[in-house]
Amino acid sequence: MAQEEEYRQDIINRLRERNRRDVLPFKEIIQQNNRLLDNVAQLKSDNLKISVENEQLRTAISTGGGGGKDSTAAQLAIAALEKKLLAQQEELTGLHKRKGENSQLIVDLNIKMEKQQQIIASKEQSLAEQKNTNASLKAENQMLKSSLEELKNLNTTLRDEYTALQLAFSALEDKLRSVQDENRRLLDRLMHYKAKDADKLNEENESFIRKRSDKLKRELEDAVREPNSSFTHHRNSSGSSIHGGAGGDAYDDSDRDTLSGDHNIETGCDAEMYGTPQDPFHTGGGMGSYMKSANPTNIYMKFEAHETESHAVRWAPIERVIATGGADRKVKLWDVGKGSTEPRSVLGGSSAGINSVDFDSTGTYIIGTSNDYGARVWTVADNRLRHTLTGHSGKVMAAKYIQEPVKVVTGSHDRTLKIWDLRSIACIETKFAGSSCNDLVTSDSLGSTIISGHYDKKIRFWDIRTEKQADDILMNAKITSLDLSKDCNYLICSVRDDTIKLLDLRKNQVISTFSNEHFKLSCDWARASFNMNATKIACGSSDGVIYIWNVMGNLECELKGHASGSGLFHSSAVNAVSWSPNFNALASVGKGKKCLIYTES
Repeated sequence: MAQEEEYRQDIINRLRERNRRDVLPFKEIIQQNNRLLDNVAQLKSDNLKISVENEQLRTAISTGGGGGKDSTAAQLAIAALEKKLLAQQEELTGLHKRKGENSQLIVDLNIKMEKQQQIIASKEQSLAEQKNTNASLKAENQMLKSSLEELKNLNTTLRDEYTALQLAFSALEDKLRSVQDENRRLLDRLMHYKAKDADKLNEENESFIRKRSDKLKRELEDAVREPNSSFTHHRNSSGSSIHGGAGGDAYDDSDRDTLSGDHNIETGCDAEMYGTPQDPFHTGGGMGSYMKSANPTNIYMKFEAHETESHAVRWAPIERVIATGGADRKVKLWDVGKGSTEPRSVLGGSSAGINSVDFDSTGTYIIGTSNDYGARVWTVADNRLRHTLTGHSGKVMAAKYIQEPVKVVTGSHDRTLKIWDLRSIACIETKFAGSSCNDLVTSDSLGSTIISGHYDKKIRFWDIRTEKQADDILMNAKITSLDLSKDCNYLICSVRDDTIKLLDLRKNQVISTFSNEHFKLSCDWARASFNMNATKIACGSSDGVIYIWNVMGNLECELKGHASGSGLFHSSAVNAVSWSPNFNALASVGKGKKCLIYTES
């Protein structure tokens, strides 16, 4: 029953809507038309009455024969009636004309109304489509809102997990630092005890030698006092004793072993540190012989380091390991001590070519800078990417540890230096240099000082504790690299005018210049290097030759051929060299993909 009522009500509503749409717009026209029709009917009735009266008058005139006055009055009445009839006919004609015009107007309005109805229908259809689209968009919006809410919850969860992992990582890093500190202390104690043992053994050896010398002297004196046979017997006895023969009573093989180990005792280091005599990294008599060592002119290893051009090379501070970086976006570690031409590990993560590599002082971490505007820190032990430092707006050319292993400083072509806290993985300070940075150096001995070399020919000195900057040192051309001596008293910088400058940092002035008519730097990031005791300087040239000078300014050798004189060490430009901090060995890389390791002949 309810449905039937709804159906009836729907029909009534539709009829009302039709009346509203079809009647109301023409209501006034219809009313006017009805009035005209009424007027026409009235006129017709009046015309009929006039016609009847006229006919009656005519009949009366014809039948009555007509008197004078009555006839004239009748004629006048007839004329008036005819005039009135004519007027009524003209009015009727006008009304018919207006009726036609109104009919045409109704037709035009009907046509217009049909067009409007078609437009309304299309608009209603479009409105229905828009309503459907709106409904679908609302549903999609609701779905996206729910998805966004889920993502927010997931993001909150991930942030909490990240914070927890960061705290755990910080705790582990603190633990690692404490273990490393303890390890250093234990190593220092061990070396101290070894030094004590060495001193004690040296004293015992000296005492033993003195005793043997005194004993030999006494035997010789006794032999002089005794007969010849007895003297001969004692002399033979003394001789066998000196040479460790079977007849010796005190100077046995164990004593000879003790004396033969005297070299290691005096140097205060194990034979393993400098290698065995067959080891090309063996330095013979320890530090003293290293100071007088020859130039490394023998190729110990030669291998293809990268798929394309090699840009950087650096020795590890402790192990006989080198790190190389190249345009193939990889940092590779090579175990030179084992002579392996296969990389010990490949460190990935960069999306552009590597510009520089460097270790921390313990060899635990390695940092590489890249053309993708970032720097990355890996752990050497597990080859794991620990930190990604992004924030520069230009390629990063150099990075060094400062107050290690807590902070790192990076230099970039965006004309800034940034100092990073590795605990929070955040930039804590930005130094605005005003010129692209090509290289920088730091050292624990320098305290809080950073030295950077720039495209505008200046060497800049920065103190991270203050905003003040020390006086710059201006060179003749843009600076490509810097290297610092271990005592932090001397600095070398390679300059794009194809010279290398030696600076005394105690006086902040250039004390020597190294050059050669054939020496040409290969690129804007060509790297020069000090040897371990800062007595020699090496740098590669664009012709593939490596030049080695002593600090007195004399060119000692050019690494440009084997002992047989056949071929170049490098077939193309040398980009970087690195001298080992512990051995008389040199590593070099260049545009020809190769890495070469040089040792003494």
